Amino acid sequence: MTMTFINLPVRDLTTAAEFYRTLGFTTDQTGPDGDSMMLTISDTTRLMLHVKSAFEAYTGVAATDTATSREVIVGLSAQSREQVDELVDRAAVAGGEPLGPGMANGPMYMRGFRDLDGHQWSFLHMAG
Repeated sequence: MTMTFINLPVRDLTTAAEFYRTLGFTTDQTGPDGDSMMLTISDTTRLMLHVKSAFEAYTGVAATDTATSREVIVGLSAQSREQVDELVDRAAVAGGEPLGPGMANGPMYMRGFRDLDGHQWSFLHMAG
């Protein structure tokens, strides 16, 4: 089985983890140094949060300034259009920035937001 690990730098582990718990992610463990935390998104997907200095130590370069650029958009599937809207609305209530109304493109419905650290996410549903 293939696992996916999404690694992101954050300003504050506790605050970021609370934000993602609002979306239904669950906390697995904090790293031994207290600079990283792993959350479960699904059976095969984990979110790794790292304080900026730890993230930069792993990558060997400066973390992207999310106020001026994007390095990636993380997209996750949802079970329905209604769930897409519910999840983005929960992100907004928790302090995230919704990126407009949902967009339909054929069988796909998608809506995006930015998290507390400016990382861009989207939830999408594929009908059929």
